[in-house]
Amino acid sequence: MAVSRDQIIVAAIQHLNHAPAASMADIAEATGVSRATLHRHFTGREELLFALGHRALDRWAEAQDRAGIEQAARSAEPVVITTALREMLSGLIDEAEEYNFALTDLVMSAPELRERSDELEGKEILLYQAAQRAGVLRTDLPVRWISNTVYGLLLAVRESLNRGDVARRDLPGMLHETFFRGAGEHHPHHGGDERPPDGGSRGSAGERGPQGGRRA
Repeated sequence: MAVSRDQIIVAAIQHLNHAPAASMADIAEATGVSRATLHRHFTGREELLFALGHRALDRWAEAQDRAGIEQAARSAEPVVITTALREMLSGLIDEAEEYNFALTDLVMSAPELRERSDELEGKEILLYQAAQRAGVLRTDLPVRWISNTVYGLLLAVRESLNRGDVARRDLPGMLHETFFRGAGEHHPHHGGDERPPDGGSRGSAGERGPQGGRRA
């Protein structure tokens, strides 16, 4: 039975999640197709990674839509904003689990993917700003710092899942607790006058790092 392009993408990301440096030959073997078949769909590893990056960004966008973050960002209601934040974070756990390879610059190096990643992060930044205005998140933290912190937490999710350090069912509660205790307005800052520097975009290992994208 012929293997579709979509099936190859799904199998490839599953393999790359555990073997990020895998060659096209490795990926072909892992996906159960010949190298010739793989190259009929993708001319090389770069084109394959480009397709995987778009798939990961699709999932990130879907997580945002399910959480209703654009509507919440236009709201001034703390409950609406908090609910959206919690649902978004929970959705990003699924993304980090399924597409953890996309949390690297190896995938998000293409300008088109970087631009799309920045647009998606921009939507979340609007939500964080609304949360600060509504008293949900601390106003003494630069909004880019909050955004980069979320990305860092997703890396923690990825590593915890890969190493088996945390039960999958416990991750939403742990992620929410860590985020809101650190960035939530109802938990005052006890660190004196020091403030974290304004972070950059999610895109690099030194800055942002699936949704590389924020995730990719």
